[in-house]
Amino acid sequence: MTRASPLRIGRLTPARTGLRLWRAAGLAALVGASLIAAPAGPMLAQTRGPASVADIAAKLQSAVVNISTTQKLKDSREIPVPEVPKGSPFEEFFEDFFDKEDRGGGQRANSLGSGFIIDPKGLVVTNNHVIEGADEITVILTDGTKLKVAEVVGRDTKTDLALLRVEPTSPLPAVSFGDSTKMRVGDWVMAIGNPFGLGGTLTVGVISATRRDIQSGLYDEFLQTDAAINRGNSGGPLFNMEGEVVGINTAIISPTGGSIGIGFAVPSSTASQVIGQLKQYGETRRGWLGVRIQSVNEEIAESVGLTGSGGALVASVTPDGPAAAAGVQVGDIILSFDGQDVTAMRQLPKLVSLTPIDKQADLVVLRKGERITLKVKVGRLEEEAKPASAKPEKNESPVPQKKSSLGLTFSNITDELRSRFGIDRNVTGVVITEVDPESPVAEKEVKVGDVVVEVTHEKVQSPAEINARLDALRKLKRKSALLTVSDGQGELSFVAVAIGDR
Repeated sequence: MTRASPLRIGRLTPARTGLRLWRAAGLAALVGASLIAAPAGPMLAQTRGPASVADIAAKLQSAVVNISTTQKLKDSREIPVPEVPKGSPFEEFFEDFFDKEDRGGGQRANSLGSGFIIDPKGLVVTNNHVIEGADEITVILTDGTKLKVAEVVGRDTKTDLALLRVEPTSPLPAVSFGDSTKMRVGDWVMAIGNPFGLGGTLTVGVISATRRDIQSGLYDEFLQTDAAINRGNSGGPLFNMEGEVVGINTAIISPTGGSIGIGFAVPSSTASQVIGQLKQYGETRRGWLGVRIQSVNEEIAESVGLTGSGGALVASVTPDGPAAAAGVQVGDIILSFDGQDVTAMRQLPKLVSLTPIDKQADLVVLRKGERITLKVKVGRLEEEAKPASAKPEKNESPVPQKKSSLGLTFSNITDELRSRFGIDRNVTGVVITEVDPESPVAEKEVKVGDVVVEVTHEKVQSPAEINARLDALRKLKRKSALLTVSDGQGELSFVAVAIGDR
């Protein structure tokens, strides 16, 4: 968001128990709001909400827990022990003082979040950010019983989920996951948690939106609700009216950190699979195709003759990966995976990630106007850090250039240009040496030093070939051309550019 926007989006930070003034202010604000906002009887009747959720809530509240964490703070200020004369009365005082500080372990911060029990034997679900960095984690039941967490069974930073294990002396009350895919906008839901460290609190609202992308990660597909959730609700459950967990409260949009009726929950369709893997393996095991993809906008769709703007455009294929073995090529547009349509690029990573490893799946792609069905064996996603490549210093000597009708100036790749723009020896095509700032293409993601490899799936090796390809597209009545563009290291992307008349 821009600086001018007063709204901020963020995780539901656990309530810090040390921030007494903040908690008191939050409580006062809540009390004040309840006194002022209570509407008259006719107003209440217009809401058409459930008459009461007390019977459902009574069965659920004991399965919702508080998560208390303690973290040792590292003090950057190292205070030396004062030097005092041997045998002076201060010697014993300072020795006792600093010994006590050492035994106390320094400053510690406490925080409170929420969670819920999914197994009577002691398995508890919460958000990963609730327990991140904690030295000690305690689960507090509704009757005040405190159970130290014996083990963090597993955690997943991508979906912000964690699974904890406690050791109760008797079976605990538990809840189960429901099917979040059945939730519709307008369906009633309940949030139970520990806002502002107040203890078990229940709020009611509706589903405001489904499959919401808030740009927080690759697998965003949140449920949005107007049920009041606040700081400390992190990791708490969102229930449907059958008492099933359909979401895990994770983030809010707010100018102050308090609820303004825009909250987000990880849907149970995602959470149940992640938690299942954490329970079974202690880690997540996500499916992997081995492709880098980008969105298909209307311009790209028009340039390849595709109706609509769905699908995922393959920008690169990992050698020896599942997609490469299946025959996927750069420039393919993935239209469906394992029987499910890919209506937007961001859908594909989630579909693949939730697919069992080694499963054979159908992959429908559009290649040069033809629909092709490929068989792909899903691999396992491994986290790898990609090393950065150093670029050679730029040389500003003149180069041969030829301007196209796109607002770009092209040149054959020479050794001097490879050195100037840091173009790898394996990259071939036509280099962009100038972008007209007044042309429409200036708004696209192309820059000087990029290399045009193909024009609408036809390889080009010279500026003349680019212009000839553009003329051929104009004769086909195409309004735009799809450029396959490489950076200096060979990473490909696709850009649709208007070609107009000659």
